Amino acid sequence: MKPHRLIMFVSAAALALVSTACGGGDDAGGVISADGSSTVGPFVTKAAEDFKAEQDVDVTVGISGTGGGFERFCAGETDLSNASRSIDEDEQALCEEAGVEYVEFRVVTDALTNVVNTENDWATCLTMDQLKAIWEPGSKVANWNQVDPSFPDVPLKLYGAGTDSGTFDYFTDVINGEEGASRSDYSATEDDNVTVQGVSGDRGAMGYFGFSYFEENQDQLKALEVDGGGGCAAPSIETAQDDSYTPLSRPLFVYVKQSSFDENEDVRNFVQFMLDNNESIATAAQFVPLSEDQVAEQLATFEDATA
Repeated sequence: MKPHRLIMFVSAAALALVSTACGGGDDAGGVISADGSSTVGPFVTKAAEDFKAEQDVDVTVGISGTGGGFERFCAGETDLSNASRSIDEDEQALCEEAGVEYVEFRVVTDALTNVVNTENDWATCLTMDQLKAIWEPGSKVANWNQVDPSFPDVPLKLYGAGTDSGTFDYFTDVINGEEGASRSDYSATEDDNVTVQGVSGDRGAMGYFGFSYFEENQDQLKALEVDGGGGCAAPSIETAQDDSYTPLSRPLFVYVKQSSFDENEDVRNFVQFMLDNNESIATAAQFVPLSEDQVAEQLATFEDATA
């Protein structure tokens, strides 16, 4: 297998044109298929809209979660796999067994966001220890006054990412110290819009997802600041860029099948389009754009992959 290559994007924005990718990429003829992370989805969706307007090529963007996206990708069903974490060893082995070679692009940075109901006027900033107490395996925290004695007696209803989600993997690793380690008695979903609806409809609810979904729904939700050891910091594009929102800022990825690069000119054009227009796409989709040096580095990787 060829070595994995990196390229960076950043997450945030409205998921306007999401359709389920249902066919393979190489023989699709004028259609590029992408699937995977709902967090990365808004960036690729915005890129797809702009690319369609310029090139008249359709890009379907599914949101089956990072793990679900890699399953389809390694089965050869999609051209691109959007991921909110790096491909893991099992997935690498699955792709290798199927003969699927790929290029990894780090495309953006995300600020993973904890959200509460807008009527929650007691919680502004939570520490990492408090988040762990809420989310660790076997946690019995079920009321806000168990998080902090100064908080009111309000039942705590939790929403979060499903186990196929890269967001779940990242969140559990950072908060609980082990990927996949989490209490199970919460409303889990691969669709972040379900979390938006749940938290916005319950005064005591709390959930987490990528920054783009908070930005899209900030009139319905309140974002919590997080104290990662250096004081409270709010999730934002600025704090993700300057690394002050740690440790919940993270890289996001798009994986491209090498055979799609080799055989499909539309795929090559689409990936180059995302890089050439990274700042405008990321800004419109409320992601953190790549720096000039990062864009140059990723374009060099692209040129190497398509030589």
